[in-house]
Amino acid sequence: MHKEIIRREEVNDEHLPATLHPIIRQIYARRGVENKEQLELTASHLCPVDTLLGLPQACEILHQALQAQKNITVIGDFDADGATSTALMMEALQMLGSTNHHFLVPNRFKYGYGLTPEIVDIAAAQGAQVLVTVDNGISCIAGVKRAKALGLQVVVTDHHLPGAETPPADAIVNPNQRGCNFASKSLAGVGVAFYFMLALRKYLREQDWFEQQQIKEPNIAQLLDLVALGTVADVVSLDANNRILVEQGLKRIRAGATRPGIQALIEIAGKNQQKLVASDFGFALGPRINAAGRLDDMAFGINCLLARDLSTARVMAADLDDLNKARREIEQGMQREAEQVLASLAFSEDNLPHGISLFHGDWHQGVIGIVAGRLKEKYHRPSIVFAKANDDDSTSFASDDVEIGNDEIKGSARSIPGLHIRDLLEYIDSQHPGIILKFGGHAMAAGLSIPISKFDKFSALFEQYAEQWLSKEALTGVLLSDGQLITSDMTLGFAQQLREAGPWGQNFPEPLFDDVFTIVQQRIVGEKHLKLVVEKDQQIFDAIAFNVDIKRWPDHQTKQVKLAYRLDINEFRGKQSVQLMVEQLD
Repeated sequence: MHKEIIRREEVNDEHLPATLHPIIRQIYARRGVENKEQLELTASHLCPVDTLLGLPQACEILHQALQAQKNITVIGDFDADGATSTALMMEALQMLGSTNHHFLVPNRFKYGYGLTPEIVDIAAAQGAQVLVTVDNGISCIAGVKRAKALGLQVVVTDHHLPGAETPPADAIVNPNQRGCNFASKSLAGVGVAFYFMLALRKYLREQDWFEQQQIKEPNIAQLLDLVALGTVADVVSLDANNRILVEQGLKRIRAGATRPGIQALIEIAGKNQQKLVASDFGFALGPRINAAGRLDDMAFGINCLLARDLSTARVMAADLDDLNKARREIEQGMQREAEQVLASLAFSEDNLPHGISLFHGDWHQGVIGIVAGRLKEKYHRPSIVFAKANDDDSTSFASDDVEIGNDEIKGSARSIPGLHIRDLLEYIDSQHPGIILKFGGHAMAAGLSIPISKFDKFSALFEQYAEQWLSKEALTGVLLSDGQLITSDMTLGFAQQLREAGPWGQNFPEPLFDDVFTIVQQRIVGEKHLKLVVEKDQQIFDAIAFNVDIKRWPDHQTKQVKLAYRLDINEFRGKQSVQLMVEQLD
């Protein structure tokens, strides 16, 4: 969908250091940076640990577990945030002196998300005495009840929004739970786990644990590479606190102070470790870890992160890369089919539904979220893609809850600014009980299960309420531009300054510029990417636009083009040059 380019308004930036490049100072002010302290991305500016509700109870439970060497089982999730959270907990517990800790991640095709009663039974059968959830648990009422009935202690660490009822856990650590005064509500699951381990180290220090055990007090900051990766990959808002976590993790990685698993993933993705940026987590490393949970078993991704030596990690990273290639092929096929369905419905840009919901019996449950995201990006509409769920172990499709049976289909939803998708699902559920079997998520992404027989009814309701809830302005795709760059600023030096001014990410977007250029050359590369050479003020620039409409481009009749672009640095055979990364071309 063609988006309107709107230039951000000039704002007062006098409160920021005059030593900054004037364009960067303005960019920061436009993104809500209120003072120079918010630009000092040092650990001393992190939100205080003791403001997270539930930490004293959680720390006491783990202290007792460590003293008695109880079996601590970490229950993870099958995405990159869940994988990094699990790896962080495993590493931290070892650093703190545990010799009896394990992890268990539900196979999404057999058990679905979170601490289900079935996963509790498996953990109990393996000898678990204390369960610690990471990146899940706040909505797992039945699972926590099952654990308590079996005599297990449960510590829930999560960042998702709680429902009306919270689980009867022994301790809950979640910045979004009612009564929690932690200033940053945007922590990823791995961020919550990191804070928990910081608090536990302090608690153990106060109990003279390290002296008693004759072990050195560990440096929990060694785990910040995992925190940075999981935070960006989970697309949480990069508020001031998350920007510090990500920046500190990036610094460690660039300096070579990272674990073999992350180093191997950087290598297999073809990235330069010394020049890694936040977007590399989201577009290069995260998808390779996610591929394990989407197509196979996330335990494989976690074990890569936990690998003790680089040669082992490289073998695992290569397998994850193969899984990611397979995931891309499946996703591309599904996306083509989804677009064919939309084309058959004869929608035009003037006639798009307010909410897109699609189901196909052959679609793969592991990649429906990615396809929903692609549809959302292309059509600028909230989108839900459904696949079969089935409790038969012999098939790729399995239920989120094995008690429901073969009538269930599972959906993954992605939304646009202006529509809180979890709230919309909650409203449909309250107004029409029985259509949605279960749901969860947050403003921009959610998951749900419905009976296959209710798909048409649900689709109609989704369209109806999306129309009611979405304003006309929200339906118009917009690209916010930081304006026009003069050619004297389109240099390697300024591109490097922009790179160093990050980390950029969700709700702290990388600067986007717009301008009209003359086309010198244009050709398709890699089947669907447009490589351009453009000219402005007698200066030549390389540019690339990914996934263009090949029916429209290349167009040798077009001599001038308006680009919305990011100023980037291209490295080829050791040589650096300025490259325009094109977001949109007209």
